[in-house]
Amino acid sequence: MCGRYTLVRLADVLEKFPWIEHGPPDLVPRYNIAPTQPLLAIANDHPEQFDHLVWGLVPFWAKDPAIGNKMINARAESLAEKPAFRNLLKRRRCLVIADGFYEWMPDPAGGKKGGKIPMYVQMKDRKPFAFAGLWDTWKGSGGAPAASEDGRTTVDTGQTLRTCTIITTAANDLMKPIHDRMPAIIPPEDYRCWLDAKDEDAVELEKMLCPYPADEMTAHPVSTIVNSPKNEVPACIEAVAKETLF
Repeated sequence: MCGRYTLVRLADVLEKFPWIEHGPPDLVPRYNIAPTQPLLAIANDHPEQFDHLVWGLVPFWAKDPAIGNKMINARAESLAEKPAFRNLLKRRRCLVIADGFYEWMPDPAGGKKGGKIPMYVQMKDRKPFAFAGLWDTWKGSGGAPAASEDGRTTVDTGQTLRTCTIITTAANDLMKPIHDRMPAIIPPEDYRCWLDAKDEDAVELEKMLCPYPADEMTAHPVSTIVNSPKNEVPACIEAVAKETLF
């Protein structure tokens, strides 16, 4: 899966997406982006500009936006089988901008019971890249207050949410010792195809959702401070020795 990532090298973002004239305003380096937070993306309804989407897909038909907490990833192999995803691949795709991501690997030395080693994965050139994503728009009805599962009363304010999920695929050779899944990373030469493809190109789109070449990527262990999304500091990505983690 992909549950945490970074976007730190902001000066290099425009270089990777040269058809966009203006960079996104008011960006700050993000060392620990987590689900339910806004993220930087390019959506196919406005491919000429950057967008901010909330991480955690809320399909247009959802009754409760809290469903987004459970839909941060979508498996590439089963997109056509899931009602929430099968039409989005054809019509609502996005590029999620990142320059690294975290995954937790089993501690080969045993470590604490259940302990895992956080690993930071990035391109060898350290430059930004793009996850394949799907997005949707959810609109509240603005209707009468409704009772939530815990019995409390919640108010539907009629808000509009633009949300997304990150597509995952099988692990490449670099990732296999770490985790059996990885985010689907779109090659730069396919960025515009991913955004501009028509409905009938679904088969070609699915071919892009394969493991990214391992020889272009690198990974190193980082501090367990990244385990908490409250920690948003440069130390999250700094390499540490594995034996210092537990």
